[in-house]
Amino acid sequence: MALIFSALFPSVQNFLASLLPSGPITDPVAIFLIIMAIMLVAPLLFERLRLPGIVGLILAGVLVGPHGFGLLERDSTIVLLGTVGLLFLMFMAGLETSLDDLKYNANKAIVFGLTTFGVPMVLGVAAMVLLGYSWLAAVLVASCFASHTLLALPIASKLGIMRSSAVTTTLGGTLITNVLALLVLAIVVRAHQGDLTLQFWLFLIPSLALYTFATLWGVPKLGRWFFRRFGHDEGAEFTFVVATLFVVSYLARLIEIEPIIGAFLAGIAITQLIPQLSPLMNRIQFIGNTLFVPFFLISVGMLVNPLILLQEPRSLLVSAVMVGVAIVAKLLPAWGSGKLFRFDSSSIMVMFGLSVAQAASTLAAITVAYNIQLVDQLTVNGTIAMILVTCLASPWITARWGQSMKPSPRPKATATVSQAPPQYRILVPVANPSTEDNLLQLALILAKSTEGTLLPLHVLIDPYTPIPPEAKLQQMRLLAAAETIAHAAVTKVEPIGRVDDSIDKGILRTAQEHDANLIICGWKGYSTYRDNFFGSVIDNVARRTPVPMLITRFVHPIESTQRVFLALSDQEPIEVIQQTLVLTRTLATELKASLQVLQVVSRSRLNTLPEIPGLDEDTPVQRVQGNFVDQVSRILQLDDLLVLPHNAQPELRGMPTLGMAPEALARQHPDVSIIVAHFPLQYAS
Repeated sequence: MALIFSALFPSVQNFLASLLPSGPITDPVAIFLIIMAIMLVAPLLFERLRLPGIVGLILAGVLVGPHGFGLLERDSTIVLLGTVGLLFLMFMAGLETSLDDLKYNANKAIVFGLTTFGVPMVLGVAAMVLLGYSWLAAVLVASCFASHTLLALPIASKLGIMRSSAVTTTLGGTLITNVLALLVLAIVVRAHQGDLTLQFWLFLIPSLALYTFATLWGVPKLGRWFFRRFGHDEGAEFTFVVATLFVVSYLARLIEIEPIIGAFLAGIAITQLIPQLSPLMNRIQFIGNTLFVPFFLISVGMLVNPLILLQEPRSLLVSAVMVGVAIVAKLLPAWGSGKLFRFDSSSIMVMFGLSVAQAASTLAAITVAYNIQLVDQLTVNGTIAMILVTCLASPWITARWGQSMKPSPRPKATATVSQAPPQYRILVPVANPSTEDNLLQLALILAKSTEGTLLPLHVLIDPYTPIPPEAKLQQMRLLAAAETIAHAAVTKVEPIGRVDDSIDKGILRTAQEHDANLIICGWKGYSTYRDNFFGSVIDNVARRTPVPMLITRFVHPIESTQRVFLALSDQEPIEVIQQTLVLTRTLATELKASLQVLQVVSRSRLNTLPEIPGLDEDTPVQRVQGNFVDQVSRILQLDDLLVLPHNAQPELRGMPTLGMAPEALARQHPDVSIIVAHFPLQYAS
């Protein structure tokens, strides 16, 4: 059969070549047009066939490349864009990896990470040496087996098993095995170049340690400073992230390790600053997944020579061995670790399904190895076959056995109120685009986390005379800007322009007419005597709102938050605490910040106060006695996001609507962002 295909393929190739231009296309417009057409058609076609789009891009690269129909040459431009795509691929792999994953089931993650690295290395080296590979080539190919890509992670998220012990163990293990595999790559490359000397080790170990520390510690520090200073400029934020990627990658080359290791570490460092559901994260993933990474995949396909697979029987053997070793080498660690941790069979198979996929790190490593001529096209072909099989198996295995796992139970709580946040319809009054950015970012995080809807509102006050055209135009611009931000975050949005007697009446009426279940407003941090007696817009809305409100004062961009700090008194109703905790937990998760709780109690209630309802067991809680404002002020830090629950009280003219504590804290800490979670009177029942 192989002989028949090997005889037919050149004939088909020659026939089609006669219909195409002789020689590679050199016109830049035509080259870019072909590549854009591939990026559009190939993923859509293969996804219709229920195959990963990544496979379609690689195979399209085979067809148009020098070993296919020769439409495109793998010239310096393709290599340049492919290198950028390679760095972006590793950068986004780092963005999906969090150091916080090791906090959960840390011991299990370490055991699984080491076994899912060690077993593939041993089996891979043995298999490739038996096939006649040199020791260096065998070690490098084995490192490809050791690394993996969490291709099926979105499936685990949809099944509600992300917090299960099996998934968190796999997440932590992924960080360990990928870092070790990339280190093996760096060492093998140096050994192949003849530079693996004592001097290399004396230089590599301290420089790599210093480089890793500077990246994981210095980049977040620099990023927070940059976002505080220039967080209002979306273009500057994106440029800073991309510049960070290439600076860190270039510095990796200066200490003589592969730039893809720097790109991976840059992703791990920068992911601490960017909320997962933010427009900035969406832009990074959009640009990477739709432009740069497809360039890399197409360039990888252009390396593949299908004739070798048809004409050389050994190529089929190499492909079969690589596929078999990849599957066995990931199944054994999942099974052994799962049995050790006493996981059930479904959990073990989910660990295997998540860890079996070979894509990002594998493609990166094999491309580097081919470029330095450590492996040949037989190995590249075998790698493509391995990627195809594992990328098909991983989602199917995860979905098949993930359905048999029970969704992760929440930690025990003393209240019976639902822990899940509602599907938010969030009303956000907008007046000034330069000051409303944080309000919209907060609303988008909450709305997108529940697949909810953003309702940006702008109210024009009816002066009983015709409204000036300039005011209407300003309203349209403000709502259009808010709509653009929502679309950038892929969130449902319903912009609302309104004419009403007053701003507060417009907000309240809109909330009822459009079924809003949360209102987010900005706050200056204090109220005047006039506000207390006659009511400001915030006061009037807070006194009459039928739905909860988040009254916010942001002094820094919300993405610079390091800690969400929830401060409670012993007078808060259980329902208010419960609802506030749902909000703060969502914020802490999406902002990738830590959550800390402080409860200030009176001496008489210190031993009788029940546990905080719905609180995770691993959330740090402090209980202290004394003055509420003093105790909270003592613990507050820069880059904290302070959350204060407040339940509406019977109206007392002359007193701040939000109470004395929020204003006192806002005045004492002008550099700390504050959210007052205000709930209507019915929440006191």
